[in-house]
Amino acid sequence: MTAVRVLVVDDQQLVRDGIASLLGIQPGIDVVGTAADGAEAVAKALDAVPDVVLMDVRMPVMDGVEATRELCERLPGCRVVMLTTFDDDEYVTRALRAGAGGYLLKDLAAADLAAAVRLTHAGVAPLAAGVAARLAAATPDPPAPAGGALTAREVEILRLVATGATNREIARALFVSEGTVKNHVSRVLTRLGLRDRTQAALYAREHGLLAE
Repeated sequence: MTAVRVLVVDDQQLVRDGIASLLGIQPGIDVVGTAADGAEAVAKALDAVPDVVLMDVRMPVMDGVEATRELCERLPGCRVVMLTTFDDDEYVTRALRAGAGGYLLKDLAAADLAAAVRLTHAGVAPLAAGVAARLAAATPDPPAPAGGALTAREVEILRLVATGATNREIARALFVSEGTVKNHVSRVLTRLGLRDRTQAALYAREHGLLAE
């Protein structure tokens, strides 16, 4: 299996080098470089063409949001995940609107961060606690089913199911237990009157719940 190529971007050298070192020893991860600000991140990404960029938010020269916007325009095949200490509505909204495919906080264990990188490469958006609800609220909810309206978390679970993510992958992306995901999926299927995950995926697509 080909390793996921990662670029680590952070203006603090100790943090940047630490993340790169910890990720570098995780299976399936290949750290192809680091950058100290958004402008350097764009330049290095254009040269190294990473699969995933871990991007800090607040940096000099060019901040992470602007760098994300530019990378998404110039390297559409590259996925950007914000990795920051700021769990703030404004930063989350700006980052996601700029094209970020995920938003994580720096209190992650190395193995969890590596899992999030792999999920990002597979097309599953890793989100810190609370961010999933913000993302769900940013797009229209599906029509209320007979069994009652879906919660914001259930809408997010439905979106992830539609990408083909397993319960384990969803659990890692949302930082909840696999049992919690299983319960959410069961409730979603019951409320929507659906038989299985395939029907759930079709429902999500028909109701415009998948990102373009």
